[in-house]
Amino acid sequence: MEITISIKHQRMLEDLLKICRTNLPSVNEELIKKAFQLSFESHKNDFRASGEPYFNHPYEVAMIVAREIPLDDISVVSALLHDVVEDSDIGLGFISKEFSKEVAEIVDGVTKIGGVFKGQEITQAENYRKLLLSMVKDVRVILVKFADRLHNMRTLEFVHPQKQRRIAKETLEIYAPFAHRFGLGILKWELEDLAFKYLNKEAYEDIAKKIINTRKEREVFIKKFSKPILDKLNEHELKYEIGGRPKHLYSVYRKMIIQNRPFEDIYDLLAIRIILESNDANECYYVLGIINQLYKPIPDRFKDFISIPKKNNYQSIHTTVIGPDGKLIEVQIRTRKMHEIAEKGVAAHWKYKENTSANDTDLEDWVNWIRDVFEHSTKDEATKEILASFKLNLYQDEIYIFTPKGDLKRLPLNSTPVDFAFEIHSNVGYKCIGAKVNGKIVPLDTVINSGDQIEIITSKNQHPNKNWLQFVQTHKAKNSIRKFLNREEEKVLETGKEIWERKIKKLKLSFNSDDLLKLVRKLKFENNRHFFRAIAEDKVNLDEILNPTKETEEKAVPEVQFEKFIDIARGNAGEVLIEGDHKGFAYSYAKCCNPIPGDHVIGYVTIGEGIKIHRKDCKNLINMVKTNSERLVPVTWPKTNGAFFVAGLTIRGDDVPGILKDISNSITTYQNTNIKSVNITTGDSLFKGTITVFVKDLEHLNKLIDRLKKNRGIYSVERFDTDAQ
Repeated sequence: MEITISIKHQRMLEDLLKICRTNLPSVNEELIKKAFQLSFESHKNDFRASGEPYFNHPYEVAMIVAREIPLDDISVVSALLHDVVEDSDIGLGFISKEFSKEVAEIVDGVTKIGGVFKGQEITQAENYRKLLLSMVKDVRVILVKFADRLHNMRTLEFVHPQKQRRIAKETLEIYAPFAHRFGLGILKWELEDLAFKYLNKEAYEDIAKKIINTRKEREVFIKKFSKPILDKLNEHELKYEIGGRPKHLYSVYRKMIIQNRPFEDIYDLLAIRIILESNDANECYYVLGIINQLYKPIPDRFKDFISIPKKNNYQSIHTTVIGPDGKLIEVQIRTRKMHEIAEKGVAAHWKYKENTSANDTDLEDWVNWIRDVFEHSTKDEATKEILASFKLNLYQDEIYIFTPKGDLKRLPLNSTPVDFAFEIHSNVGYKCIGAKVNGKIVPLDTVINSGDQIEIITSKNQHPNKNWLQFVQTHKAKNSIRKFLNREEEKVLETGKEIWERKIKKLKLSFNSDDLLKLVRKLKFENNRHFFRAIAEDKVNLDEILNPTKETEEKAVPEVQFEKFIDIARGNAGEVLIEGDHKGFAYSYAKCCNPIPGDHVIGYVTIGEGIKIHRKDCKNLINMVKTNSERLVPVTWPKTNGAFFVAGLTIRGDDVPGILKDISNSITTYQNTNIKSVNITTGDSLFKGTITVFVKDLEHLNKLIDRLKKNRGIYSVERFDTDAQ
């Protein structure tokens, strides 16, 4: 049934169709018209917070899809209808019948995404999952959602301030990085700037004002900088478009924060972009040569994304040169096709493909990174950890690493050899004991750089430890390590349980669950699992516990026990001193980071457990203070009057002749450092050792670690950080 619309809305429909004809490869005008009418009728009695008719929203979303991220007419139809099912009695079955199954699925996906973000902060990790899953099914779901979010951000001034901040934060943390991964540069920049406006209005307005005030200066500079380039390009009869633009506001703000510089000291505020009207990528390198002849380039600020494109298919040459008056200016060089892909991402890919469909297999590369999140995640993974890991990987730039055979691998910035090992294969990651970077042996926590060639050294006796979680960057590595540690934990517990059951059977004793719980509490274990673990690790003598009258042979306990070492270390320095109004409060040391005298520490007021003492660089603490910074309490270690504290080290390397002598000499020859204990095990031409030493302070310990790392054949030297040791 045809719905009558006003002259005003008829004009709106014509404007939409005109944009579609211009930007889309093919247009089913009747389908778009029918969707327009249904959307108008469904929302005719609804109004937005601004007071304008609600229909204006789906209409503007459709305009964004058609104009700014043009894909196909199905996307435009889905944009018009994206709120119809949620806001009216019309069901997906009707949408499927009247428009198509594709449209119904996209509308359903967009509706679900909208719904999952209405929960609390702690549930957002699961919301990410749902969002990603819907996107993998049809890439157009997320494109319509991007357009929906962009229009909401453009009209956010009519919303309550508290809601403004929530939506802006969500946009900055979720939608902007998604847009970046999809190569939607224009959307990403606008979403970031709009979110920035509502999250830090004062800083936003300050930077905006300064950019406006310096506009004339920039225009004069751009003209001066560009003239010799224009002359050369014209001389070589190249077809091009050249323009200068200031950095986006949020980009400037982040640079000010990261570099700790005022606005006036951010020198590379400008970027000149040269877009060549050519399909020949070689012309980009030709233009680069011209620019390098005119201006001095800065070598470490050159990036070639044409030879090695980013994961989102972004291609461009970036170079920074010294322009007039010694100012730094970034120059981007790309072809027209590269530019459209940079601005419109997956939508541009669609444009440059013939006979495309929603199931185009080439599009899988655009979402493979998403599938990887699910393939390597676990159900029992903490939701906040998923969230943190995922957000981290969204925002990070990429580096490009080579295998010994020259194969290229992409990894997030600040990745380590362990990330690389897991990228090769999980088994390589599990057995990774060391690495060679450009032929040189390095510790596993070494930060690798673009262009490095990595060779992983493995051992059948190696396995992951908890310390790796402190420096790995990729979601795959983190989850693989957690899976392994969880499996090993269960094996240990099962072993302890079997030993317990055999022992009580041998002694003909009977223990029900209540009896066992009483015994566990009596022995001051938190629960049965901790008790069984202690049994497996030979930390409890069952003969003494179950038959105290029987004489038992005392077993030698390894001297290097973490708990013992911690107690000694703290005992030598005394207890911490709590400053301010919290003096006299009960406190304990956080198990997540196990601070030792010499560490920079701070207290955190918990609910019901007094004050927890953390290392200042503890990741758990950093996450907690994001929302509860007022709970922090200054604490210090007491002056020790020249006393020493005990520190523990784990050393791994090749089992070469004289290695123990070399290690001992490195320690004892530095400030006459005394060794408390040494425990070395060897196997498979490798060794692992644990050493405890007496040190004056943290600097003393760090110097020892540096000296030990310089010994031949040493792969890694790590401080005891957790009771995983």
